[in-house]
Amino acid sequence: MKKRERAKRKDNIIFLPGLEKRLTDKGLESLQNKRYQEAITLLEEARVHDPENSDILIGLVLAYFEAGAYIKAKELTNEMLLKGIGDYFHLVDLYLTILIQLHEYQEIVSTIEALFDEKEIPPDRHDHFLTILQFSRRMADNNQEEPMEEPKEDTNLKELKLSSLKNLNEQMLVISSLAEKNIRPYMDEIKEFLNSESGHPFLKTMLLSLLKEQEYDKKIMVRKFSEDLSVVPTEIPDIQTQPRMKEIENILEAKLENSDPVLFENIKGMVERIFFISYPFELKPEAVSAWAAAFHLLVLDYLGGDKNVDDISDEYEISIEKIELALSKIKELEEISYPNI
Repeated sequence: MKKRERAKRKDNIIFLPGLEKRLTDKGLESLQNKRYQEAITLLEEARVHDPENSDILIGLVLAYFEAGAYIKAKELTNEMLLKGIGDYFHLVDLYLTILIQLHEYQEIVSTIEALFDEKEIPPDRHDHFLTILQFSRRMADNNQEEPMEEPKEDTNLKELKLSSLKNLNEQMLVISSLAEKNIRPYMDEIKEFLNSESGHPFLKTMLLSLLKEQEYDKKIMVRKFSEDLSVVPTEIPDIQTQPRMKEIENILEAKLENSDPVLFENIKGMVERIFFISYPFELKPEAVSAWAAAFHLLVLDYLGGDKNVDDISDEYEISIEKIELALSKIKELEEISYPNI
């Protein structure tokens, strides 16, 4: 006969046998059902009982990530990597995805370069990591960077075939390869992709960034979110210095940086994420206070905060209607999110 599992005792509190498994199962179920704050609460408790259980920790990372708590997700993933908990390359992928949300491109570059230096990347993952490295190098805005040795380019390439590629990772690889080429011979295909309904907004932002970098100064049509916009790439702002985005961040910084710096960094990460996806479109409502209030409210909701829309409306001196309009748009763009790379 199997011995009965004894109850555990910690700090004079008795835990029933199998409690951590029940907490884990319920936490993962909450995560699957998109009840992220509930999942965090359950999995944090399960972690107390079993602090190095990879299922608990990965579930917790994903719950933090989906709740917009990117800094906590980053810290926990980094801790797992240092302790060797879980599948190494799966965790590296998670870590890089979190860093993208935080726009920590230099950290991405350092991480991937270390992997290449250690020659530990499996051959079938080489292009995957190289794609992210190429893009992150450019986004890091580091003038002292030296490109690593890369596979020899096919100089006879005449077409990108972006529209025929259904895999987002393959599309990103093709777009990243344009960073070291003259982009102009491919403009017909690029224009078609930018004006298509099906092209992912993330990839369109990448293309616009490359066009701006290569000083393309002719009008092109960009389609995102079923809307069209005519732009001249040389005349649009840099992604990371969009005036409206900076205004919103300044409002949030004034209100939160001293009182709650962790909350501020989480909100700032979401602001940059949404403006990256929507670039270069100006979203309604026009009032920057409405956007600042909406971002504040949504991240508080993800993290289980207790402020409601009336409190936020008073704090930011903006109508509830405008906040809800901005909130609706943010949630819509959050559904689009970043492609799974």
